[in-house]
Amino acid sequence: MTTTRPPARSRNSLPPEPEPQPPRAAVVAVRRLFAAEAPEFFLLLGTTIFLVVFGLVMVLSSSSIESYVDSKDFFTTATRQGLYALIGVPVMLIAARAPISFWKRWARAAVFLGIGLQLLVVFTPLGWGNGYNRNWIRIGSFTAQPSELIKLALVVWLAWMLTTRPQLLDDWKRILFAIGPVVGLSIGLVLFGADLGTAVILIAIALGALFFGGVKLPWIAGALAVISVIALIFVQFSGSRSGRVAAWLGGCTDPSKAQNDCYQVTHGWQSLAHGGIFGVGLGNSTGKWSWVPEADNDFIFAIIGEELGMLGAILVLGLFVVLAICFV
Repeated sequence: MTTTRPPARSRNSLPPEPEPQPPRAAVVAVRRLFAAEAPEFFLLLGTTIFLVVFGLVMVLSSSSIESYVDSKDFFTTATRQGLYALIGVPVMLIAARAPISFWKRWARAAVFLGIGLQLLVVFTPLGWGNGYNRNWIRIGSFTAQPSELIKLALVVWLAWMLTTRPQLLDDWKRILFAIGPVVGLSIGLVLFGADLGTAVILIAIALGALFFGGVKLPWIAGALAVISVIALIFVQFSGSRSGRVAAWLGGCTDPSKAQNDCYQVTHGWQSLAHGGIFGVGLGNSTGKWSWVPEADNDFIFAIIGEELGMLGAILVLGLFVVLAICFV
């Protein structure tokens, strides 16, 4: 009996190789990253991403002239902010999905790390100032602002304190002695650097945490009254700030102050007025040509209003309202 060997199968007749599939663990990880507990998560995420991209565009527009004057490169400031965004957005996504136990574990360490770094700003040569404020650490060309870490750390630390110690909510003295030293030290160190704006934000964070934590409104009102008195005293003994506050209360109607205390405010108003309803067009601002001080940061809203008009300004304000609604 003879056997015949079957003909060899051609290479073309072999079944196609399966396409490589992404590791299942990676797919699960991505799905878990975006597995929001509520639909508001995606509204919050989308609004945040839009504001980041929009902000980068406006930073490029508002900083291009000053960047070229300083470094012969239109993109210096915008590139730096873009790098921060590339780092910050992934960190934001990871932090948003981190378990609550992680934040509870590191809340105390984070707030004391921020305070420690702020001590370096105030009491060591590493501290660096820009204008009237001394609120940065500078090592070579690297700069960092510890008060930004304190902002985030205080939010987490206050939430941890008020949820793990509900007995604090029934006695204002307990609240004062439990959270007062940490909050007061944080704000005080920032004030040592003459950064009143950041100090006001830290105060708002503390009062907001107390409000959402369920602390009685009369206690919050009392704390706000005391803080207001302290702030007035601080402003009174700060020549530059007292002049600005007085000019602002006077409506900046005194022509003699148009070139000093009211200079920034007046030119900000002029830029907003120049924009009209629809704006002069992206990149066409005249205020950014060194007329509006700090056009790419403190007064960037004036450039937004000038280039995109009242409609663009209202859109930005509306997006921040959306953020507030999502948070609440």
